[in-house]
Amino acid sequence: MADQRDHRGLSRALSAVTRILGTGHGEGSAARLHTHSGHSAIVDCALYVAGEREPGPWHYEEALVEARRRPQAFVWLGLHEPREDELADIANTFELHELTIEDALKEFQRPKIERYGDMTFAVIRTTRYVEHTELTESSEVVETGSVSLFLGQHFVITIRTGSGGELAPVRAMLEARPELLAHGPWSVAHAVYDRIVDSYVEVAEAVEVDLDELEEIVFGRSGVRGNVQRIYQLKRELVEFRRAVVPLQRPLGAIGAGRLPEVPKEIRRYFRDVTDHLTRTVEQVQTFEQLLDSILQARLAQVSVEQNDDMRKIAAWAGIAAVWTSVAGIYGMNFRTFPELNWKYGYPTTIAFCVLASIVLYRVFRKNGWL
Repeated sequence: MADQRDHRGLSRALSAVTRILGTGHGEGSAARLHTHSGHSAIVDCALYVAGEREPGPWHYEEALVEARRRPQAFVWLGLHEPREDELADIANTFELHELTIEDALKEFQRPKIERYGDMTFAVIRTTRYVEHTELTESSEVVETGSVSLFLGQHFVITIRTGSGGELAPVRAMLEARPELLAHGPWSVAHAVYDRIVDSYVEVAEAVEVDLDELEEIVFGRSGVRGNVQRIYQLKRELVEFRRAVVPLQRPLGAIGAGRLPEVPKEIRRYFRDVTDHLTRTVEQVQTFEQLLDSILQARLAQVSVEQNDDMRKIAAWAGIAAVWTSVAGIYGMNFRTFPELNWKYGYPTTIAFCVLASIVLYRVFRKNGWL
């Protein structure tokens, strides 16, 4: 407890220094960051009281102070790919644990949910289907990113990386439903989870279309066969999708089972519905993996059969050519006792024999399916 009080005291001191160095009331740190980086990572900052958004622009320091003063109030600060110095200033203001900041700055974090004192930290992987006209050996099918959530009694901070998982529609939906937003920061967490899991469903449907097309190419009668590299590329993209979807089951299960007492009971019911959607998506992904494995094995078997067919064709033509080679080899030994050497019709007879033997062998190989 003493270490926690010291940490909070240090954070307040750093915040005070930040405000003193500012260029104006309530906008010092934002103005400095805007000047240094040319833009701010803050997408939106709003103060909500009893589910209603307070009018006017808010700086996160002022909004947090106001949220702590008023009942049923909290701050929602949305960020997109913040720089380290900007996130450090926000961490000082909201008294965030340094380990959570380190995780928020790292890419490709595994989905998880952890508690740090009175604050909860969560990571969710986002996915986005990349449109393409044709699946190639280097096509990017699924693009992943992440959303980090910091949930406190009076605030929720969302940090998004990557182009997927845009949260503007989530904010608009919640602001249109103040009765849901009145449940506090965890109503935002539910809406974020719900939006991201819905994007999983959309990506799964699009990947299923790619699988159907690939299956048609491999097993179709058009004579066109997909190469193994194309199948393997889709398998790699599916593995990346699986890494985003499957690990999310444990954090959602913990919320739905009530292992996080700070989650309101009413919001917990909504989380169970999100868990059901995620479970169906996980089952889809597992089915896709099995189907893709079957397609890959079938294509490898086709390649083996095609190679055997090619070898039989080569062997058949080599057998036909062996007739001419054998005759040429016999007459090339330069013996003078061949009776047909001085025969008038010896040369045409030999050529006719070679042609007739070639025709007979061709028909035999053709009948047996070698040619």
